[in-house]
Amino acid sequence: MTDNSSEIGFGLVGVGMIANYHALAIKALAGQHNIRLVGVLGRLIDKTRDFARKHDVPFYTDDAAAFFARPDIQVVCIVTPSGLHLEPALRAIAAGKHLIVEKPLEISVERVDALLDAARAAGVKVAAIFQARFSVGARALKEALAAGRFGRLCLCSAYVKWRRTAEYYSGWKGTLAIDGGGAVINQSIHAVDLLQWLVGMPAEVFAWKTRRVHLSIEAEDTACATFRFADGALGSLEATTAAYPGWERRIEICGEFGSVAIEDDRIVRWDFRDTRPEDEKWLALGAGDGAASGAGSPDQISIAGHQRQIEDMVLALRGDKPLLIDGDQARNAVALVRAIYESAERGVPVRPAAGR
Repeated sequence: MTDNSSEIGFGLVGVGMIANYHALAIKALAGQHNIRLVGVLGRLIDKTRDFARKHDVPFYTDDAAAFFARPDIQVVCIVTPSGLHLEPALRAIAAGKHLIVEKPLEISVERVDALLDAARAAGVKVAAIFQARFSVGARALKEALAAGRFGRLCLCSAYVKWRRTAEYYSGWKGTLAIDGGGAVINQSIHAVDLLQWLVGMPAEVFAWKTRRVHLSIEAEDTACATFRFADGALGSLEATTAAYPGWERRIEICGEFGSVAIEDDRIVRWDFRDTRPEDEKWLALGAGDGAASGAGSPDQISIAGHQRQIEDMVLALRGDKPLLIDGDQARNAVALVRAIYESAERGVPVRPAAGR
């Protein structure tokens, strides 16, 4: 547990687009929680220096040993490309740092397990960025499910019909070795995580994937999957980065006594056979809280979700309490994505890897 009066220092590994969200979120929380962005590690020193100057970061370097040796960094945010999370994470863990890792934790279950095993052995905390779970709509839906308001579930589905331009797919994006895939593991991972968090992991998956528009990339730009859940409910995922102009991410949960739909963080349908006083509150909050977006471009999201997750890490360290989204929970999304890919590649139903 960290003393409430002591400052918690943060460090970033990576200086790409998403690193800006971490830097801004840490700065927004600094006064309230006595935290500070101490340093940043990047591969290209000029780009790293520019990032540090932009965000008033006092220390920047391309020397990993110097970065991880700093005693004033207690939490490291891993914001490198997806398939490059494990190596810096292991170095941070070896140095006794706690971790906040961008989604997904890694691109395979095996690499995720290597990260989590090392963190467990070292006694450090691992949080994964799944900010969609913190939204008003998702929290309300989770509460309604926990209260049993839906009765027997029948259909539980997620839709991510987004647009990315050809220019977006440069460098590592859309590659199998570093991105781990395309529209499913990168853009749809939040919907995949939300669905399994809300109603549990599917017992079985059957899927298809293809390239319809972004023909130059290795991975899929479009995929569909069907799910069979342990309780007998069915569901589906529709995912694409090829749909103009890009619609909001949508989650639909339907049952015998009620059905709810959320788009990004907004409640757009809240229909129950038996009404309750709190229903008016949720309907009134249907406009949402601005925690998520990104349908047409990855730079459209707000920092609100990242603030909530970084704050959760700070509160967990100060109070020695569990994280709201720890590494073991985040593993489920990767296991489900890999099951979708395996089914699409083999043409057979697949059972996702068992949880830990």
